[in-house]
Amino acid sequence: MLEIKDAVAVITGGAMGIGKCVAKFWVENGGKVVLGDMAQDALVETKAELEALGGKVATVVCNVTKEEDCAALADTAIEQFGQINLVAPFAGIIKDAMMLSPDKETGKVTRKMTLEQFKLVIEINLTGVFLTVRECAERMINENCRGLICLVSSTGSLGTAGQINYASSKAAMSVMPKVITAEFFRRGLANRLRCVAIAPGYVATPMVKGMDQKALDKILADVPIGRLVEPEEVAQLVGDIYRNEAMAGEVYFIHGGLRLGSRG
Repeated sequence: MLEIKDAVAVITGGAMGIGKCVAKFWVENGGKVVLGDMAQDALVETKAELEALGGKVATVVCNVTKEEDCAALADTAIEQFGQINLVAPFAGIIKDAMMLSPDKETGKVTRKMTLEQFKLVIEINLTGVFLTVRECAERMINENCRGLICLVSSTGSLGTAGQINYASSKAAMSVMPKVITAEFFRRGLANRLRCVAIAPGYVATPMVKGMDQKALDKILADVPIGRLVEPEEVAQLVGDIYRNEAMAGEVYFIHGGLRLGSRG
């Protein structure tokens, strides 16, 4: 079993949302964090909040689609704290749109998802994860670290209309733990470096809670526990998987029993 106390977590998207919640959970359990995010003001605020809890925190303004930024993020962890034990590449965006939208009256396509909408989501959600993991894992190997790479997939990976870009990126995330675990196994590293993915359902982030109430009620009608998943519950799962070294190479869903289109 691994201990969080004094362990170092590198978290992208760490200034807000689930990433911030994982960072708070980490420092509350005695860990140290390196936060990467594009939102500089939010990074400053989050750093202050975590330090007020007694946490040791470093921040890097990081564009995860840039190799040099991801390298700087990983280097910061080694330079300031000497190791990396958890990699949580949680930076991500959505740019929802139907691939094709025919007009109701004419039946002719009047709108379609733009190439920019598709590419931007893939760049941040997929390429950004690859670069973050590659750079951090390189330092973990070279510095003889022990720990976990925890990706964030989504129930959207199962296929959600209007999210061909997002769903594709998250589906790709679902296969990464198997590939990375196989590579670590082949190189004799899998006994100290693990990779998993978590796949949240509808989480009570400010964005989701701020939805139209009718739309939110419709979502909750398909959630057996009758409520949104709390960000703290997702953070707790990350911590549980980190501690339990038998958990490797899989995707772990946390969605309150969500039924996609069926009450089963």
